[in-house]
Amino acid sequence: MEDVPDNAPEHCPGTQSEEAGKSSSCQGCPNQKICASGATTAPDPAIAEIGAKMSTVKHKILVLSGKGGVGKSTFSAHLAHALASDSTKEVALLDVDICGPSIPRIMGLEGEQVHQSGSGWSPVYVDDNLAVMSIGFLLSSPDDAVIWRGPKKNGMIKQFLRDVDWGDLDYLIVDTPPGTSDEHLSLVQYLSSTHVDGAVIITTPQEVSLQDVRKEIRFCQKVKLPIIGVVENMSGFVCPTCKNTSQIFPPTTGGAERMCADLDLPLLGKVPLDPRIARCCDEGKSFLNEVPDSPAAEVYQNIVQSIQDYCSNRVTEEQSST
Repeated sequence: MEDVPDNAPEHCPGTQSEEAGKSSSCQGCPNQKICASGATTAPDPAIAEIGAKMSTVKHKILVLSGKGGVGKSTFSAHLAHALASDSTKEVALLDVDICGPSIPRIMGLEGEQVHQSGSGWSPVYVDDNLAVMSIGFLLSSPDDAVIWRGPKKNGMIKQFLRDVDWGDLDYLIVDTPPGTSDEHLSLVQYLSSTHVDGAVIITTPQEVSLQDVRKEIRFCQKVKLPIIGVVENMSGFVCPTCKNTSQIFPPTTGGAERMCADLDLPLLGKVPLDPRIARCCDEGKSFLNEVPDSPAAEVYQNIVQSIQDYCSNRVTEEQSST
């Protein structure tokens, strides 16, 4: 949004791009001279503004994966539900999957709208202590396609972080799209002036998923984003009747367990397939509340406890170092 001036040509690379003022699409643009001078690549003032806005958020957790369809949004939603089950904690879930926002459906909020006040956009609330924000709330229909180039996506993410009235939060969970591109770079850039606890990496057992997840891990390492740990979704199928486990997606190269051992990363847990998880997501309900005694719910709770312990230990380490 702010990265592309209103009077820019159709294929403007964005004022923050290294190609600003230099690419062929810049020819004839009234902004070409100032873009070519490098003035537009100065640090974005929004970074400091977002840092101030995020100062009231104790813990920030990104949910990432290089692969699509591995259950990032499902995990993000259930992590938020689990953390908010403690009524003394304030939790928010931010969906930055601009082109495929599924969080409104999973959280049972389809059809809700965002309202604006003097303090910014008001998120939509599932419970008194669980807030949600997604571009899905800004669309006239869940079937509307968001056909945006990178700069416009980045502008929307900036607005979500800077202009939403999050208030005082214990946890902000950020659900991301697959890959290592615009949205991920924007998040890291805009949150660079604030403390981010780290990322939870989601994968499934098969190598076709793991090879893309390794790229996501490299991305985290390159941008110095701490990795809380890895979650393996769809890790076997547990029959709801007999409780026997079958391998639907065989871990032919050792799955997440082998990858974590090779890369010296914590394996937070292996969540088994359960058809009731998909049903609860479609119905906008919390699987953890609907089927609390299932094997998958038990794994979820253990993973959530590990994440809470990580965040608490990180705060203790930072306090002792200051």
